[in-house]
Amino acid sequence: MKKMLIAFMISLVLITYFQTTFVSSAKPAQDSEELRLQDMLMNMLTPYIEKDLRGYYYPNVVKDFSPIVAPWKIQVIETKRVNSFRGFILQITFEIEPTDGGHWVPIGKDRMTYEISSGPKVKLVNHTHLKTYQYPPE
Repeated sequence: MKKMLIAFMISLVLITYFQTTFVSSAKPAQDSEELRLQDMLMNMLTPYIEKDLRGYYYPNVVKDFSPIVAPWKIQVIETKRVNSFRGFILQITFEIEPTDGGHWVPIGKDRMTYEISSGPKVKLVNHTHLKTYQYPPE
């Protein structure tokens, strides 16, 4: 039952984003149903995102800590259905700035695409590292 609820929420959020094909640069000034659904999706996907980023950044890029993702620092770039109208295999692409987790200093920028299907199953489809930021010395 819990898995079905999670799959339903993910599907609902992705359907909502499917209706828009561009990302607005304006920051929302008030709460909305769409913003709450996006925040729920980010909360559920953050563990998957952090696990995949940890595999890329630690220990090759940063040796002292594993990267942390703040859900409010995830920007949805695109959503789409993989298997036509009302199909429940969906893809979502994010731009993410992982941080050090302590002082929330960004350490890089990445674009990641996940495929989400019922079950729920979450699979990383593509990871493009866009930038590595210079981490300030202590």
